Amino acid sequence: MALSDFPRYPLTFGPSPVHPLDRLSDHLGGARVWAKREDVNSGLAYGGNKTRKLEYIVPDVLAQGADTLVSIGGYQSNHTRQVAAVAAKLGLKAVLVQEKWVDWPDSVNDRVGNIMLSRIMGAEVRLDPAGFDIGFRNSWTRAMDDVRERGGTPYGIPAGASDHRLGGLGFANWAYEVQAQERELGVFFDTIVVCTVTGSTHAGMIAGFAALEDAGGRRRRVIGIDASATLEKTREQVGRIASSTAALIGVERGLRDDEITVLEGWAGDLYGVPVQSTLDAIRLTGSLEGVIIDPVYEGKSMAGLIDLVSTGEIPKESTVLYAHLGGQPALNAYSALFTG
Repeated sequence: MALSDFPRYPLTFGPSPVHPLDRLSDHLGGARVWAKREDVNSGLAYGGNKTRKLEYIVPDVLAQGADTLVSIGGYQSNHTRQVAAVAAKLGLKAVLVQEKWVDWPDSVNDRVGNIMLSRIMGAEVRLDPAGFDIGFRNSWTRAMDDVRERGGTPYGIPAGASDHRLGGLGFANWAYEVQAQERELGVFFDTIVVCTVTGSTHAGMIAGFAALEDAGGRRRRVIGIDASATLEKTREQVGRIASSTAALIGVERGLRDDEITVLEGWAGDLYGVPVQSTLDAIRLTGSLEGVIIDPVYEGKSMAGLIDLVSTGEIPKESTVLYAHLGGQPALNAYSALFTG
């Protein structure tokens, strides 16, 4: 099958915008940096990268006759907020398991930002004390059992919509979208920089660009910046999802090792806890470009991009596309970091 053979339920405005970050590029003194903006891709609860993934999952939800979306994430999960928005859009219920993935001392961490938006949209929010893990969770399966016991028909969406058969398709399509935008703009992005945790955003890109390369497109590097602080688990999951997505969309070869790049160095010791380079990247991007990024994901991937460009690890002649995946509502839970 080809990507175009899979049904897609439109939830985004269309192709997410691409624009240059000229002042940041000049400041870094190396490669030219552009951004592709998943944070403004939809009218559903501030959008974000998971909305794009859900476009390919919704047709399966409807085909199965589900009446309740059941998903999981941390207290400040961007993913569960987007699941709640899609459920509202479709007239479905949502049950969201929100675990304590981040040991963060903000007293309103479970009441502001993403979790507040999910409650506003009518989702049933279940707080759970369990810590961070990108794997499948018992709390999630229990929530689906509870929906069945109440007479409902649940549809389970794993964390980040990642470890789902269709989870990589949204960002395989993103790769095709990038190629079309390159033609319009007269530019080629030889390097893509993206945050990676549960894996299917990064993996979908790898699969999509592999398909385009096999169809005669130019080779490019997709760099995943780890923000999980569980590097080996994330690297394994990215590779597994990339391979399965590639096979799903008709890539007939195995993926090369150089196509699956997950770099460490900017995650810190714990998922969701910003380090100094995270805060520096947030302030630099905001002050130079008026672009807001978050402390959990984009602050860490931008910190990686800043170092890779400024040190020349990404060559000066490169043209880099930074994938802005959204997540800004979580800033509300980190307010103590930005008081001056």
